[in-house]
Amino acid sequence: MTDTDSSATEEHRFPCPACGADMRFDPTSGALQCDHCGHREEAVVENQVTTSAIEELDYEAALRAQLPEAEMEETRVIQCTSCGAQVEFNENDHATECPFCATPIVTDTGTHRHIKPKGLVPFALKEGQARDAMNEWLGKLWFAPGGLQEYARKGRKMQGIYVPYWTYDADTKSRYTGMRGVYYYETQTVMRDGKPEQRRVRKIAWTPVKGRVARWFDDVLVLASRSLPKKYTDGLEPWNLTGLEPYAPHFLAGFRAEGYQVELPEGFEEAKGVMEAQIRRDVRFDIGGDQQKIATLSTDMSDITFKHILLPVWLAAYKYKGKSYRFVVNGQSGKVQGERPWSAWKIAFAVVLGLIVAGAVGYAVAMSQ
Repeated sequence: MTDTDSSATEEHRFPCPACGADMRFDPTSGALQCDHCGHREEAVVENQVTTSAIEELDYEAALRAQLPEAEMEETRVIQCTSCGAQVEFNENDHATECPFCATPIVTDTGTHRHIKPKGLVPFALKEGQARDAMNEWLGKLWFAPGGLQEYARKGRKMQGIYVPYWTYDADTKSRYTGMRGVYYYETQTVMRDGKPEQRRVRKIAWTPVKGRVARWFDDVLVLASRSLPKKYTDGLEPWNLTGLEPYAPHFLAGFRAEGYQVELPEGFEEAKGVMEAQIRRDVRFDIGGDQQKIATLSTDMSDITFKHILLPVWLAAYKYKGKSYRFVVNGQSGKVQGERPWSAWKIAFAVVLGLIVAGAVGYAVAMSQ
């Protein structure tokens, strides 16, 4: 990532003091390590603050483009023409592959001005641990191509990517009207086979209600990337945001960071949907009874704040027999998601085997009669 003032863009690099090669952040030790010579040293964090001091930013001020200049930054990014990912590259990269879809791309000198991250969850898993988790996940899939599994085991290293998210806070106060339904039972006499028979019938007594509920929402999490199918990134949840650290450049040493593609207002619309679903649950609980009907619901929001954060994802993108397969691993928990590969040969074999077994069972049954 880069910091910026009014005149310059500075790239954060961590040369090894022993050999000059770039060092990387080691998830196990939390230190910077040189893969070239093995040198290791503790990261020095300037102006370090505690996790609890990660500052929320005013949402309305951001909409009016009135955030302090210190909250903005410029980074050198390239947008993939295939999947749309915006990924940061250093000035020495000129041609590479998109880490999200394995499409060859040529970098340029374009920069992207955006809201600076306030915090991140550091990688807790090393690349080898993430690869083991992915291979274990692939091994449990029925009818997955064995060649793809072998290719993944022997393929190139996984990419460590910090994926952008928004978090939103809001104080909400809601008014509602509706109906409370309470069950009661009546005994009715019905005729069955020409004879009277009594039975209990459940009915509902409805009563009009109105009321108020209030809730403070803290860190409603919204993905700010479109580079991967949302069902995969949603499948990586839950994230433990108690592990959030104030943003510091050394965490990104050896990793890449993706620029956000979902703008702040668009992300807030998704967050409001999450909040509304919870508010409706609160209203139903407040109405009580056995059934509830919500007729009207009006919510006032205040003290809306946000922050831009980065969450760690190990990513593998493989092209196998002309098709791209992408797998993502939660860099904090090791949870895996990805495109479901199918082996036509294994499916056909299973079908034939099933027919043989069914035929043998049928033959045995016929011979026993």
